[in-house]
Amino acid sequence: MPIDTAARVAFLKKIHLFYGLKDDEFAVLAEEMTERAVAKGEVVFEQDSKADGFYLIYGGSVRIVRKQDRKEIQLALLVKNDYFGEMALVANRRRSATVTALADSTLLVLSRVDFEKLYKRASHIKNNLEIAVRSRQLARRLKFKWLRSDEVIYFLARKHPIILWQKLALPVLSLIVPLGFFYAWFFMIHFLIVVLAGGMSLTAIVLYMVWLAIDWGNDYYIVTNQRVVWLEKVVGIYDSRQESPLGTILSVGVEVDQLGKIMDYGHVIVRTFVGKIPFNHVHYPNHAAKMIEEYWNRTKEHAQGMEKEAMKNAIRKRLGLPLPAQGRGFGEPAPAPKKEAAPPKPTAGMSAILKFLGANTLKLRYESGDSVIYRKHWVVLVIDSWVSVAGTLGTALLFMARLIQLAFLPNEDFISFQNGITIDAWAMAFLIAFVPLAGWFAYEVADWSNDKFEVTTDQIIDIDRKPFGTESRSAAPLENILGTFYERKGVLGNVFNFGTVYITVGGNKLAFEDVIDPATVQSDIDRRRMERTAKKNEGAVAAERDRMAEWLATYHRSAQDFKDEEKRNQK
Repeated sequence: MPIDTAARVAFLKKIHLFYGLKDDEFAVLAEEMTERAVAKGEVVFEQDSKADGFYLIYGGSVRIVRKQDRKEIQLALLVKNDYFGEMALVANRRRSATVTALADSTLLVLSRVDFEKLYKRASHIKNNLEIAVRSRQLARRLKFKWLRSDEVIYFLARKHPIILWQKLALPVLSLIVPLGFFYAWFFMIHFLIVVLAGGMSLTAIVLYMVWLAIDWGNDYYIVTNQRVVWLEKVVGIYDSRQESPLGTILSVGVEVDQLGKIMDYGHVIVRTFVGKIPFNHVHYPNHAAKMIEEYWNRTKEHAQGMEKEAMKNAIRKRLGLPLPAQGRGFGEPAPAPKKEAAPPKPTAGMSAILKFLGANTLKLRYESGDSVIYRKHWVVLVIDSWVSVAGTLGTALLFMARLIQLAFLPNEDFISFQNGITIDAWAMAFLIAFVPLAGWFAYEVADWSNDKFEVTTDQIIDIDRKPFGTESRSAAPLENILGTFYERKGVLGNVFNFGTVYITVGGNKLAFEDVIDPATVQSDIDRRRMERTAKKNEGAVAAERDRMAEWLATYHRSAQDFKDEEKRNQK
């Protein structure tokens, strides 16, 4: 059955791309679109083909793949309310990827001619398209490793370039200093002074300007089909990622100052259960806010739709009717991959040997059953124990040097049995000093090894245990986690890739301090939190759903009896 104009208009009004169109413009656009049905596995268009139109997914899903160097690279999995094909039309080039239907789908197609007319007559559509195209191009170039396999980036932006120019203003003005040195050289100052003073100051200023440009380009604001993310990085000093699931968003606002109104940039403030995630100084802030709102609303609509479908299936099950095949919609995670067969476990004897040798003593990350355990980075151990390390190595080297020295002295030995037992005083002093220092170092290693951060299937645990002393243990259920973010500070933190992951639980925070690769640790926590929360919610909702389904099924089975009884009474 063809899609009528009213349904098309209602569909188009949900899509941020057409934000700003009037009702009559929506009606015209809806009439211009043609409907196309594609079967599962059918190719919508191929890479390097001519760009003939712009596509919106009214129902179903598609897969976008690019062939490069004889390999297929998956660019995105798109679902209902998504669109594709705009990049080739805007850039006036051929298709850069192949699009294939993952399920039976219904597409609304705007021809190239009508798309160009819309692009020319509606200036705000240009801005919306510019945001979308820029986001997709940037996402394809950056390829963030922390993205999940089923996650799609819809919005990706940096700060407005004017922020960079504002920061560069002072360094540019300071160029007058080295230029003054070069100017003075022609009159009174020796050439060597110019080289040292002018050259060094010029180099420092240029390097600082380069650093500012790199720093500006390292901050990203991201919206995916699952979460909002703020990436902030100061080269060599600071690196953090703050994020929140789309379902936790409470509101989206825009703040613009006078200069922002002129240059069309501002702050998009995403408020969540645990605070706000600011998208500072982004281009076209109102359009960006509408984009975020769209995907936030889609998450809510999808959750409602999933609940309705689950209720229908519960009623079908009660009535003994067959269940329909299940698809995957917006924001729904991909099914878990099949686990590979676990390697054979070592025998009891081998396990005892490994345990005795401390198989996990120095590991920064290891798995024990269903739990993942992290320790502080070994750099922290080196920093905390450098005195004991230096003392242990120093006394050991001095002891060995004394033994070597004694070997070349004919009248002296380490242990002499002439006139009783005598021991060389210097060697013994070094040996005596070595023992407590080595014990101190062993204590530091044990103390470092005993501090563990554990993520299980249902909780996170922070264990701090002193050797031969007290133990403190902090734990929180995964489903109580409201948000997470990580920081990676200092040169050492960036060079050796370690930092702290902060977990907000109610009004408190737990910290996984100085763990290796904090971005991966954060992803591990968030993944398990989502799995745990979904499983727990599913259990509670399923129980209530089954109760309601039983009532409705009982009513359905009784309805025919009521009708038959009514007919008998009428006779």
